[in-house]
Amino acid sequence: MEFTSSEMMSITAARALSNDLICFVGIGLPSEAANLARLTHAPDITLIYESGTLQTRPDVLPLSIGDGELCQSALTTVSVPEMFRYWLQGGHISVGFLGTAQIDRFANLNTTLIGDYREPKIRLPGGGGAPEIATSAQEVFITVKHSRRTFVKDVDFVTTVGFGRDGKARDNVPNIGRGPTLVITDLCILKPDPDTRELVVTSLHPNVTREDVIEATGWDIRFADELEITPAPTHEELAVLRSLKERTHAHHSGQQ
Repeated sequence: MEFTSSEMMSITAARALSNDLICFVGIGLPSEAANLARLTHAPDITLIYESGTLQTRPDVLPLSIGDGELCQSALTTVSVPEMFRYWLQGGHISVGFLGTAQIDRFANLNTTLIGDYREPKIRLPGGGGAPEIATSAQEVFITVKHSRRTFVKDVDFVTTVGFGRDGKARDNVPNIGRGPTLVITDLCILKPDPDTRELVVTSLHPNVTREDVIEATGWDIRFADELEITPAPTHEELAVLRSLKERTHAHHSGQQ
């Protein structure tokens, strides 16, 4: 069955989530992957959004954290201060699932601006809850499309700390999570080196070569000694994902 690189990315990201997790979900690609996991192999996963919705089960993907679909389909909704202070800072979040505009070799994220801070070329939406999620969640997954514009040696601005500019930002710091443990793109899977914390390619998606990844990365990317090939999507995964996206498009375009 034919599939696109975007479908490969979302399905691979969904597979990273298991049934017993409590996942703090970012809007966009993370939300797509998290809900695909819920609709396939992880029906009991607990999805939490920044607006305070707990155990959310949307039928269509939300446009923002304020989308009514999240509240309507949630088990309950709590205040944002309770969400961050009790659930997140209290250590109850298994995985923070984030997207980004830029990511660097030490998994720092930039969603603030492109260019110089004083005279930016592009002003981005900002951090939202991502800095706190990356700090306090037990671990962080990131999903983002792979290009030189996105995968840069050093982000223009550190909105959300991965491992800092030198890879040591989390060393000997108490009461914070492990940080980014997995990065999933439309080309490959990356994980931080256990010693240097620099991102290393551990698995290539089907029909993707090392050269494809090198060309799309803004630093001298490393590859694992035992490089794997990511399993291709199944018919069921593709069918569920496509149905979810069709429902979402119809809903937000006013067709239903």
